Amino acid sequence: MAQEGKQGIFNSGRLLIISGVVTIVVIGLILLILAISQPTRAVSQPRVDALATSDDACVVCHRRSTPGIVEQFGHSTMAAAKVSCKNCHEVKAGYPDAVEHEGTYVLRSPTTAMCQKCHGSEVAQFYQSRHGLPAYVAYAGTGTLSADLKSQYLAIPEAQAAPDKARSALYAIEDPHLTKFACETCHSVGAPRPDGSVGNCQKCHLRHEFSLEQARKPETCNNCHIGPDHPQWEIYVESPHGISYNTMGQTWNWTKASGTLTVSDFPAPTCAICHMSGFGASGTTHDVGDRLTWFSSSQVSARRPNWEGNKVQMQNVCRQCHNQEFIDTFYTNADQAEDSVNNYVKQADAIMQPLVDQKLVTTVQFDDPIKFVYFEIWHHWGRTAKFGTWMQGPDYTQWHGVYEMLKGLSELKDMATKMQSAAAGNHYPSITFLKPFLG
Repeated sequence: MAQEGKQGIFNSGRLLIISGVVTIVVIGLILLILAISQPTRAVSQPRVDALATSDDACVVCHRRSTPGIVEQFGHSTMAAAKVSCKNCHEVKAGYPDAVEHEGTYVLRSPTTAMCQKCHGSEVAQFYQSRHGLPAYVAYAGTGTLSADLKSQYLAIPEAQAAPDKARSALYAIEDPHLTKFACETCHSVGAPRPDGSVGNCQKCHLRHEFSLEQARKPETCNNCHIGPDHPQWEIYVESPHGISYNTMGQTWNWTKASGTLTVSDFPAPTCAICHMSGFGASGTTHDVGDRLTWFSSSQVSARRPNWEGNKVQMQNVCRQCHNQEFIDTFYTNADQAEDSVNNYVKQADAIMQPLVDQKLVTTVQFDDPIKFVYFEIWHHWGRTAKFGTWMQGPDYTQWHGVYEMLKGLSELKDMATKMQSAAAGNHYPSITFLKPFLG
């Protein structure tokens, strides 16, 4: 009996050990499967401070007074390439907007003329883009441009869309203490500078680190491309491309050298991949309209002058993931949607024109409530519907776009009918009582 008891204890112990081993193996296999199924996060490289031992006078002084910018610049590829503070900031005495500083003259904010010394092609492309003078003209108009800058502006394809025809009128009636924190904040990306150059590279390439990763990430574009009139950020977030970015973007190769990007680095596109980065057969560009086929920001969209060539450039990017049949079908459908939005805007024009002809409204922008309704139909909801179409954001195409256009058309028609009836003596309630509140 004693022997049988010992044998039973032995067998129980052996079973316990075997059970433990099996449990450990199963847990190990589960952990291995989970590890394999999870995306591999990009390996974080150690940050090198190129200015760690610098005895440069600017670095030594600013490490005490403004240590943040020294820390940022020290981690930049520019500092690693031996670009100094003076290379970007120092100018000769008498240079426009220069200030005397520590025995020399500097620009507080370097202009594109300074950037152009090293980045000539990028600045030339930028000058031809929507981000150049057209961005500035959209709020300030052309009246403040010199003769040379006006000629430069008129030579830009984007100028054909006449971005100053409506929006600058709104800017003109807003409080200037507010506009510097509103329109000017974004549209200054294309503002003229005292030295005759145009624009502000630092709107997209934040100083002083000038990070390639930062410039490529959609959040950078989100700084301006957001809100009811141009909600590209919101649309991107709800699109298949944005979903890929938000769920897998941490694995993408954000610092890969320009001109070498492939689908291995970016399995789905960002704003930069579609519009700027060298990808597939399309080269890198700083002209953000270089791959667009329509002036979709316009009141009534028209084809861009080189729309067929632009289409090829964009589809070069698309073909890295999509077949040509899919792309052709998508473009055909999106072109038709663009025309449909144009038709809604033309309906609004047809409602407004009789009011102008009958002198029930003036030709001045924003002096009557009905003009705000008309403006929102094309500027807010029409553009949103078009952007949502091309960027695959169905909610923005539908509920923030087409629905709002239809609602606006109904309201516009009702207001116009009441104005015409009141003018004919039919005693409809007048809406002109709001005019004193509009200034």
